[in-house]
Amino acid sequence: MKKEIAIGIDIGGTNTDYGLVDSEGKCYVKKSLRTDVSENAETFLDILCDDLKKSITEKNGNFEIKGIGVGAPNGNFFTGKIEFAPNLKWKGVIPLVGMIEERMNLPVVMTNDANAAAYGEMIYGAAKGMKDFIVITLGTGLGSGIVINGEMVYGHDGFAGELGHTVVDPEGRMCGCGKKGCLEMYASATGIVKTMHELFDTRKESSSLRKIERPKLTSKDIFLAAQTGDTLALEAFELTGKYLGIKLADAVLFSSPEAIILFGGLARAGEFIFKPTKKYMEEYLLPIYKNKVSLLPSELDKENAAVLGAAALVWKYTVKK
Repeated sequence: MKKEIAIGIDIGGTNTDYGLVDSEGKCYVKKSLRTDVSENAETFLDILCDDLKKSITEKNGNFEIKGIGVGAPNGNFFTGKIEFAPNLKWKGVIPLVGMIEERMNLPVVMTNDANAAAYGEMIYGAAKGMKDFIVITLGTGLGSGIVINGEMVYGHDGFAGELGHTVVDPEGRMCGCGKKGCLEMYASATGIVKTMHELFDTRKESSSLRKIERPKLTSKDIFLAAQTGDTLALEAFELTGKYLGIKLADAVLFSSPEAIILFGGLARAGEFIFKPTKKYMEEYLLPIYKNKVSLLPSELDKENAAVLGAAALVWKYTVKK
C-alpha cells in the first residue's frame, strides 16, 4: 500500500523550501532553492515544479501524493493568489494556486506563510490541544497567524492578522509595504540589522560587529556577538524585544490567547529575544491579562518547520478523513 503524502512548499523572501510529508509529520524529502532564482514567477514555478516532479519520481511510485500546501507572503487563502507581497520580487497579483495546479495536476491550497506555521504548530507542535493562540514568524519580515476558538482568523477578504504591518512609529523606518514604522521593520531579521546600524551611528561603545562591512551584517552575526556579551548586540536584542513585546501586548487585548509562539530564524536566538519580549509584553498588558499568556518557542523541527506547516494545509483542507 502506498504511503499518503502531502507536498509542503514554503515560499520565503530569500529561499523556498519544499518537502514530502506524511500525516504524522515525517518529512521524507526536503529541498531548497533561491526564491530570487528568477524575477518572473512563471519561470520560478517551472523550475520548482520540475524539481518537485523529479523528487517524486525518485521515490519510484511508493507515495500517493494527496495535494500541495503552500505558505507564501500575502498568500490569500480565499483567492489562491499572492497579492502585492512586499518581500518578494514578483510584484502585483500572482495566481499561484492555479499556476501550480496547472503544472502539477494536484489540488493546491495556499495561505500566508505565518498562517501555515500556525497550522503546523496546531497539528504537530507547541499548540497541540490549544484553541486560542498566536504564532509570530520572525524571518526576513514578521508574520502572524491568529487562531481563535480553533479556527484561523482570515477576515472577510483573507488578509486578517497582519501584525507585522501595524505601526510602532508613524515617522519611523520605511517598510516595503509603503508605510513608515511597521513592526516588521523593527522586529525581524531585517529589523534587528537596521537597529544595529542605528546603534553604530549613535553609540560610541566598541563592538566586534563594527569590523563587518555594513551590507554584509546579518542577524546571525548579531546573535553570535550577543553570545560573547557584546554590549551593542545585547542592546539590539533589547530594543527588538521591546518593540515586539509592546505590540504583542496589543494583540493579547483583542484575542486573549493561551499562548504566543515565536517561530523562525530570529526566534532561535532563545533568551536573547524571549526575555526582553516577555518583559515588555507583561509591562504593557492590562492587569487582567498579566501572567496569563505563555510565550513559547516553536516545537517544530527547525529544519522542516515551514514545510510541515505548509503540508498541514493538505491534511486539513484536501484530505477527507
